[in-house]
Amino acid sequence: MSRIQEEQVKHVAHLARLAITDEEAKMFTEQLDAIITFAEQLNELDTTGVEPTTHVLDMKNVLREDKSAKGLPIEDVLKNAPDHEDGQIRVPSIIE
Repeated sequence: MSRIQEEQVKHVAHLARLAITDEEAKMFTEQLDAIITFAEQLNELDTTGVEPTTHVLDMKNVLREDKSAKGLPIEDVLKNAPDHEDGQIRVPSIIE
């Protein structure tokens, strides 16, 4: 018995705005059923004593320390701005 129905595949395709033919829906149904069957094999594993993990590697704080640093001189920044005034970059208004 299939774990996924062709109507479900068509529904998901519709939600994703994908146009699929009846033949494609049948093919995807078979492929998804095979994927689900394969994934269900994981339920047969004995995971007693296995701690849940969020990452396969034991990583702790891989980010650099957050230090403040002097930025670019304001003149250099404003050189690339198409429009600026009083040391600030002017942009078109988006609020009416």
